[in-house]
Amino acid sequence: MSRETDEVRDAIAGELRLMDPDVRTSRSRARQLLDPDFVEVGASGRRWTYEDMLAALPEMDGAEEDGPRFEPSDMTGVLLASGLVHLTYETVIGGNRARRSSLWRRRSASATWQMYYHQATPIPPEAT
Repeated sequence: MSRETDEVRDAIAGELRLMDPDVRTSRSRARQLLDPDFVEVGASGRRWTYEDMLAALPEMDGAEEDGPRFEPSDMTGVLLASGLVHLTYETVIGGNRARRSSLWRRRSASATWQMYYHQATPIPPEAT
């Protein structure tokens, strides 16, 4: 398997871990997956920083064990440069659909992959 495939697969694994309620409710686990320079533009249009996200994640959608869960689909990734992967996919949670895009980076060969940027765009119910 090529290094590119391994890098994309590692970024996808990190993305999926961030959807896990056990990670969403644990500041220490989420901290491992979010880059200190993390920024998100949420489906609401709100801009989230690293600290904003760590504080709010336990209360956000997908954080409750018995609540709605993210249902990702069509997740694909591309290695943009050494240590930088771009993921795109769609999710459904609680009946709400969104198109998502994330940048994952690894600062050195021995470092872990961390989400650097994320954007969610709502998909209106009437869109196909």
